[in-house]
Amino acid sequence: MVTAPAAIPPVFVLSTGRCGSTMVSDILNLHPRVLSLSEFFSFIGMGSFRRRRATSDKMWGLYSRQQNRTRLMLRGRYSELVYPVDDPEYRFTLEDLPPILCATLPHLTDRPDALFDELEPVVRSQPKQPPAAHFRHLFEGLCGRLGRSVWVERSGGSLLYGARLLREFPDARVIHVYRDGRDTAISMSRHYLFRMIVATMRRMRSWGINAMSLMSRGRLWDRVSLWMELFTSKFFNPDKLPYHKLTLRDFGTFWSGMIERGHTMFGHFPPERLLNVRFEDVQAQPEKHVRRLIRFIDPGLEDEAWVRAAAAVPRPASSKFDSLGPDEQAELAEACRPGMERLGYPL
Repeated sequence: MVTAPAAIPPVFVLSTGRCGSTMVSDILNLHPRVLSLSEFFSFIGMGSFRRRRATSDKMWGLYSRQQNRTRLMLRGRYSELVYPVDDPEYRFTLEDLPPILCATLPHLTDRPDALFDELEPVVRSQPKQPPAAHFRHLFEGLCGRLGRSVWVERSGGSLLYGARLLREFPDARVIHVYRDGRDTAISMSRHYLFRMIVATMRRMRSWGINAMSLMSRGRLWDRVSLWMELFTSKFFNPDKLPYHKLTLRDFGTFWSGMIERGHTMFGHFPPERLLNVRFEDVQAQPEKHVRRLIRFIDPGLEDEAWVRAAAAVPRPASSKFDSLGPDEQAELAEACRPGMERLGYPL
């Protein structure tokens, strides 16, 4: 595997999740020179950054062996799972599916098992070094192997841990994808993983820990979110979380907290380091915003054939907010108000 020169600074697509970030991954994946890394950190997790330095064996184990986090996500048939676990033509099942094969590799190729095998000697050849250096080597190696010029990583809900990624990759830029918080919160309320996160936060409140208030606390939140990841995946029985107590207000408050977290994280970035992408704008004018995406990543990558193909990816999505009763609408709108004001949505 040939390592690609790192001429174009890398990009993270950061979002609350359930807001169109998967659409952005799919758009970028059509580009012949962009390595679209989908859900890499979703399935790998942030626990890898606990070590200052990691061996190549540790890193290959992280990519290739299911951790508690991965098993928990697969247990709910996480909707972002791409690997065809039910197809007998493929090697792995839900019981032994490696984290890097859940979404990242099958997003890149229709022969993910072969690419997985090819990666092992590449990963194992590395010296003991910080995890971010291992990740960078892997991503740049995939760029070289697949003929790409830049890597763009996108994981749903990445605003929860994006500050850590930006510290570990200080040259990285940000594409911030967002959607009307009311519709995003409704979508979260119907999604297995987000229901589990918000229910976990509700359980923590019963212990006197207000996780929502900690989201704005910089590195303290990084430690809390890592603790949540490790503790819940090892000790929580997800079936016993208080799902029945969740309301749309909980999801609206969670969404607003993530938006505020993002503003603290990168709201001060200059335009060359931050691109804000509103889901509704991409739907309304796909070609215009597809061009904005690629020009932000690198103007030299603009390609008319790709623009035409990528502009066909966005699909109309109707708002679910109008289907709610008046009381639910009022409650959800109030919970989302801080984030909506921050993003400039009309109320």
